[in-house]
Amino acid sequence: MKRLDRFLLILLSLFLLISFVSSNAYSKTLRVVGSWSSLALYKKFEKPFWTKTLPDAFHGKINVIMSSLGQVKLKGAAVLRAMDSGVFDVVSTVADYVVSDAPGLAGLDLPVLAPNINTARRVVNAYRPVMQKIIKEKFHAKLLAVVPYPAQVLFCRTKINGLEDLKGKKVRASGWTTSKFLDALGATGVTISFSEVATSLQRGVIDCAVTGSLSGYSAGWGEVTKYLYPLPIGGWDYVITVMNLDVWNSFTKEQQQLIQKLIKEKLEVPAWKDAEDETQQGIYCLTGLGKCEYGKPDHLKLVKVKRQDVKLARRILVKVVLPAWAKQVGSEMVNEWNNTIGKVVGLKAKAE
Repeated sequence: MKRLDRFLLILLSLFLLISFVSSNAYSKTLRVVGSWSSLALYKKFEKPFWTKTLPDAFHGKINVIMSSLGQVKLKGAAVLRAMDSGVFDVVSTVADYVVSDAPGLAGLDLPVLAPNINTARRVVNAYRPVMQKIIKEKFHAKLLAVVPYPAQVLFCRTKINGLEDLKGKKVRASGWTTSKFLDALGATGVTISFSEVATSLQRGVIDCAVTGSLSGYSAGWGEVTKYLYPLPIGGWDYVITVMNLDVWNSFTKEQQQLIQKLIKEKLEVPAWKDAEDETQQGIYCLTGLGKCEYGKPDHLKLVKVKRQDVKLARRILVKVVLPAWAKQVGSEMVNEWNNTIGKVVGLKAKAE
């Protein structure tokens, strides 16, 4: 009898153990790095999605440890390399930050390639399969989302009336293609981390800088500059969100579909709409020429975009920037660009 009791006790213990393991089979802790925590994309969309929306959808079986680019202090592509090594599971970062490791990504956001949000959306949709391929090969990751910051415009400490006035000036650019564009204007493109730009402007290390209108306002650039030129010479500074491929593959097909559905509905779609609103809000907040919904407005002088500058920018894109990019990536990538983005914007790149 005692043997039978012991046997039943063992069976019960095994049953409870199996039940516990089964009930927690999909419990995960995701180590997530969001983009810049001072900006609206992180505050309004990334952080709520990863810390609230996704765990709720998985009924508490996903736990998220959330940090930001500023907190992890890894520059450029280092944060994606850390994810590839298993340090992080999900990372959101600006695509331009990682083009040293994946130059094909630079083809997404060439200067003045997409002069408005509708063209930007079409460009991203066309290039998404190419980006997914690049990210999988270079970083062993799954592309989950692509969202823009507000249009990347020009802030200056000293007086400018147009692009020709940038000659001889040092200008912060977030990516090498924007630096190439600035160099063609006779300026010097300088690479400085976003978090260091305000201080560099204040100290006169640089004369001008490129970033999103509301991003610049939120970071205090309006307090250290005097002129705003709203031509999007820096594109849209798209933020890519990617997940380590091993982590992605650990989810069931149904769970993957749920994640993708939630990403699109709760992060991508509303963040795109917000970027459009923020571009105009940034101009209002920086110039005081409209109602600023984010605080006390600055009083930068808004310089009207000149038609000849639009033509000049397009000419530099076609004659200088696009050929330089094509030379870096080679014929296979150029063909993929021509068959995707090229068809959207009516341009054709040539690999030399």
